[in-house]
Amino acid sequence: MLETLYALGITPSNSRPRVSNDNPYSESLFKTLKYRPNYQPKGFENIEEARGWVAAFVKWYRYEHHHSGIRFLTPAERHNGRSREILDKRHEVYETAKAAHPERWNSRPTRNWENIEEVHLNPDRKYEETPVPANDLLEAAAS
Repeated sequence: MLETLYALGITPSNSRPRVSNDNPYSESLFKTLKYRPNYQPKGFENIEEARGWVAAFVKWYRYEHHHSGIRFLTPAERHNGRSREILDKRHEVYETAKAAHPERWNSRPTRNWENIEEVHLNPDRKYEETPVPANDLLEAAAS
């Protein structure tokens, strides 16, 4: 099989067999990519079509996709330094809504809109690795 891959110009992955989290950040990005409504599981007609699809995906991911791991900001908002402004405004909107309709919250606090400084892919699991700063993660995903 390796010879066939090499003959086709394909370099096989260096990931360990049956381990999908050797690079959890890229694995997460690939999952997002594969679950897009216009994902092309059967491939593309040519390289230009593939490049166009990926360019559109990257644009959507960077400017439109709100990431739950960074409080539903887009990577572009985070990179442009608008996180604090946007999250403060969201907090204000939620507090105003709670004051107007306290019955909707049943004495619970509003959603947490504090800025996240570090991103953890699987926060419940303990890793020996140092957490990746959120801006580094988003820059890697966007490039």
